[in-house]
Amino acid sequence: MTILDDRAKLLLKALVERYIADGQPVGSRTLSRASGLELSPATIRNVMSDLEELGLIASPHTSAGRVPTARGYRLFVDTMLTVQREQLQTPALAAEQPQKVILNAAQLLSNLSHFVGVVIAPRRTSVFRHIEFLRLSERRLLLIIVSPEGDVQNRVIFTETDYSTSQLVEAANFLNTHFAGMAIEQVRERLKSEVDKLRSEIATLMQTAVAAGSEAMNDTTAEVIISGERNLLAVSDFSSDMGHLRRAFELFEQKAQLMRLLDVSSQAEGVSIFIGGESQIVPFEELSVVSSPYEVNGQVVGTLGVIGPTRMPYERMIQIVDITSRLVSNALSHQNK
Repeated sequence: MTILDDRAKLLLKALVERYIADGQPVGSRTLSRASGLELSPATIRNVMSDLEELGLIASPHTSAGRVPTARGYRLFVDTMLTVQREQLQTPALAAEQPQKVILNAAQLLSNLSHFVGVVIAPRRTSVFRHIEFLRLSERRLLLIIVSPEGDVQNRVIFTETDYSTSQLVEAANFLNTHFAGMAIEQVRERLKSEVDKLRSEIATLMQTAVAAGSEAMNDTTAEVIISGERNLLAVSDFSSDMGHLRRAFELFEQKAQLMRLLDVSSQAEGVSIFIGGESQIVPFEELSVVSSPYEVNGQVVGTLGVIGPTRMPYERMIQIVDITSRLVSNALSHQNK
């Protein structure tokens, strides 16, 4: 970590806070007033020059002022942020259906932050309650899987053998009688050891079905809910540069990339901050993400966060994300009781 003396730290903190507030490069005179330090302009320029050499601030070509770099923001966030956990005015999230809680949470994050709210919905269970086969045509079947919550997954499967209706009923009955309530992956393992006891053509059908079922369940392991993308149109950092805006919207469309990003923070405790340009995690210099995992009955099941410009008021975003994750955890835990 970069070691700075107290004076340099105070000036960097003042510069970051002023830039977050105004969005304009910060000059020496403004910095002198903002920092409250009795320093000559020459002294401030020298410190600025040192901070620039350390890669913590940069000079845009068009201005005499300086702006923070990703590294400068990181140092600010890690060592200079003092988050006041005063109570935000947040509406309660009623413990209705989990899907509604998640949708409300994304909107709440967006409304409070005035940026983009993102929630990864809880991973769905791969446990099944009921399996059925429907013969579509020769060697072509529809596999129907019903989860304990009543979610229905369908998969068309192609088989080497043409099964009769009675064989399909026999296979479905066997799976429902012996394995209902188990995760599909467990069924797969158990079937391997029980295959010998079963007639081979039925065993083959069941293994094909379980493989397809596993795929179907994993297809919907998690869902990304995004709210408030239009808020970025009001952010000067984006509205003044269509390239920045286009890249941000591409990220929202590539949900897999968002999932990877938020998955990293599900491993962390509490609020994580990813600053654009400091790593491959956030691919765009103009964007930062403040995120936190949320729980159901003490078990981490998903992640939520705010995506906005690198120049965002981090203290407020940390509060918003922290409180929303608690609200979601409470609503979903209550739901499951």
